[in-house]
Amino acid sequence: MLVRNARLADGRVRDVRVEGERIEAVGAGLDAAGEVIDARERLLLPGAVDAHVHFREPGAPHKETWRTGSRSAAAGGVTTVIDQPNTDPPTTTGAAFDQKELCARHSLVDYGVNGGVTESWDPETLFDRPLVALGEVFLADSTGEMGIDGDLFEDAVHRAVEAGVPVTVHAEDATRFDDAARDAAGDGVGVDAHADAWSAYRTAEAEIAAVERAVEVGVDAGARLHVAHTSTPEAVDLVADAPDRVTCEVTPHHCLLSRADLDGLGTYGRMNPPLRSEERRAALYERVVDGRVDLLATDHAPHTREEKEASLLAAPSGVPGVETLVPLLLAETRDGPLTVERVRDLTAAAPAATFGLERKGRIEAGMDADLALYDLERPRPVDGGRLHSKCGWTPFEGFEGVFPEWTTVRGDRVYDAAMDTFGTAAGENVG
Repeated sequence: MLVRNARLADGRVRDVRVEGERIEAVGAGLDAAGEVIDARERLLLPGAVDAHVHFREPGAPHKETWRTGSRSAAAGGVTTVIDQPNTDPPTTTGAAFDQKELCARHSLVDYGVNGGVTESWDPETLFDRPLVALGEVFLADSTGEMGIDGDLFEDAVHRAVEAGVPVTVHAEDATRFDDAARDAAGDGVGVDAHADAWSAYRTAEAEIAAVERAVEVGVDAGARLHVAHTSTPEAVDLVADAPDRVTCEVTPHHCLLSRADLDGLGTYGRMNPPLRSEERRAALYERVVDGRVDLLATDHAPHTREEKEASLLAAPSGVPGVETLVPLLLAETRDGPLTVERVRDLTAAAPAATFGLERKGRIEAGMDADLALYDLERPRPVDGGRLHSKCGWTPFEGFEGVFPEWTTVRGDRVYDAAMDTFGTAAGENVG
């Protein structure tokens, strides 16, 4: 395959020749040896690497499956996902890893699987499997109730260092939660719930304190530490001031939504960590733009409408996002402060480098032919009914997005927007 006249993220117009699963050459005036696609100077990006998804299998296929989740990824230009361990059973043993791997073989895109930590975890068998990272290691309970104490966290970090595996941490300090704020939630359900109480309950200070402690433990142990879904500018600054082996991610919902949106979202806007003030959101976005944030990931965590249509305290935490990651960010480049190059780095180059995925994240000779083509002149409103996640809704309803025209994984066309069709290729484990 030859993609001719493609505009790369840095503005150059180049041809990209694919041979088998790899990019064979990038240049001007390349010869064609097979199918030729004229990109007509539309934007060609490396497939995005979403380093934080919850595809819910095994244990909760009514929320999402590897088939539906990976289709949603492909339709959003995401070609590699890394799944977190809070499934049922949790991915805390070698046997549980093997069970998840069987489910993941239904993935349309490439994937990695992370291991988890609980009181009953089995590090010997777990580290014998091809983990991308250990984590999310939960320092406070979230979906799956896998919160652990400080001593177990320190032990897990040291074991990961011995095994040569990075650690991803969900950093919230439950001792700093405001129970009185949670108790003020009221009787509303769904969009009528007083969802701001969740943000008041899981305080910004709880995240900041937990990130400070996690960074201290990680640095002392010599770990490659990654802080998941950082929602406060203060926490980002703590990571930015740490050694280079400490990194952080931010989600699109923490970039683009704030507590000001909760009147419209209700329980659909409940997630951990929660949405922050508009002032903190704006400051977080500044750090995404200026380079202090290492990468963006979605924390794609789907639940059904029926589950979300509950009281604030009964509704589960989490929102879908894998399909809207790149489209939302590309729409921001049209009028906002983000550049296309920054989007490429945040969603592809940086996550691939952070987690050691050497053939992902760049359009260069020798890399996997993970590609997505976009027309920046054709944005459209995000519509939950047109997305491909099994849950069928989005917190970004009505936002502008630039969705891919097609997506390839290792040279195979896995999504074609013109017919809204998917390929049949199977994703591979990148661990």
